[in-house]
Amino acid sequence: MRAVGALAGALAAVSVGFAPSAAAYDAQSKEWYLKPMQAQQMWKVSTGKGVKVAVIDTGVNANTPSLKGQVLADEVPKSVAYRATDDYDGHGTSMAELIAGTGSDGGLKGLAPGAKIVPYRVQLEGLKSGAEKDRTPEPAQALRAAADTDAKIISMSFGGMTTDEDKAAVEYAASKGKLMIAAVGNNAGAGKSGFIDYPAGYPYVLGIAAVDSSFTVSKISSYGNYVDLAAPGEAVPGWCDATFRSYCDTKGTSPATALASAAAALIWSAHPDWTVNQVTRSLIDTASRSWAKGNPSKYAGYGFIRPREILGNTHYDAGPANVDPLAKDNGGDLLAKSTTSTPASSPPSASASSQAGQKASAGGTSAAASTTGSSDDNSLWIAIGAAAAVVVVGGAGAAVLRARRAR
Repeated sequence: MRAVGALAGALAAVSVGFAPSAAAYDAQSKEWYLKPMQAQQMWKVSTGKGVKVAVIDTGVNANTPSLKGQVLADEVPKSVAYRATDDYDGHGTSMAELIAGTGSDGGLKGLAPGAKIVPYRVQLEGLKSGAEKDRTPEPAQALRAAADTDAKIISMSFGGMTTDEDKAAVEYAASKGKLMIAAVGNNAGAGKSGFIDYPAGYPYVLGIAAVDSSFTVSKISSYGNYVDLAAPGEAVPGWCDATFRSYCDTKGTSPATALASAAAALIWSAHPDWTVNQVTRSLIDTASRSWAKGNPSKYAGYGFIRPREILGNTHYDAGPANVDPLAKDNGGDLLAKSTTSTPASSPPSASASSQAGQKASAGGTSAAASTTGSSDDNSLWIAIGAAAAVVVVGGAGAAVLRARRAR
């Protein structure tokens, strides 16, 4: 078994909590992103019903008011099911609520409240040592197990998966047609290099950056060649700790990853016959950006997620089911890839990752994307609140364009 220290600090580097004020913390009023993303309008079309999201994390407490009836603990493969609904940190439960919470009794309202959560408790920071750690699966084991289920999306709000075993597990899940979404990490700012963590840095995994309520990329959000999309990640509510007594403000690419996973669930629910290639393409095509799609930003990738652009447009063409929109970056098609194929390059060391994150053209400082509506009655609501679609890359003299993955 790999030592838990290999992932030490992974969660702490992705999500940061703050103590609540003396006044009662109104979690739902803190979900600032639901209004600009036009969640109420989207839910008239899709709530994520019929889509299962595997949440690989610190476990998921299925008994919080917001998650009652939302967690499919019985569907976790027995080989990795040890205490899957015992969350030793509060992190995994927060991610699950951001995805599929019902909002019951003042709890979090997930972006895809009709989706279901399949919980995986793995060895991350905060897990007790001894027999408990020995019986708790490592992330690669959980990822392989999830790949063998009917969960369509695998959400991973953590880092530290840097071994050959981890890489092989990612490739295995890709060969099974799973949409893997992961946090790029909080390694930017405060003199840090900004290198992107793994599994977000692997081919076949969508790496998610974080933005704040002004749609400015977070100062702590890691950047570089492997950022694919951006989602809300600043001042997002989540459980303060494993006591589940109160919510706090959190920030980072962890909640951004959960919300990106929920966005994918909304789309896949509305289009159940689509493949992972088509869902991925739809996320990329409709993301908010002002830069060319062929030159993604090293800070925000292809832009800010906008599932409403899919749900409100009955004429959107998701393209061919068997063509990976990121095949050039990934080294092949997601569905065609097998574990016997030539493996992707090994993840670089921290110093190499830092250098990779610097590959970009200098110059641009911001990017604002416009939202276009249609005269079709079914898509007129897309144009409402268009200003909220703006994505800004913070930092004077920041580089906007970046080189893509080199294989």
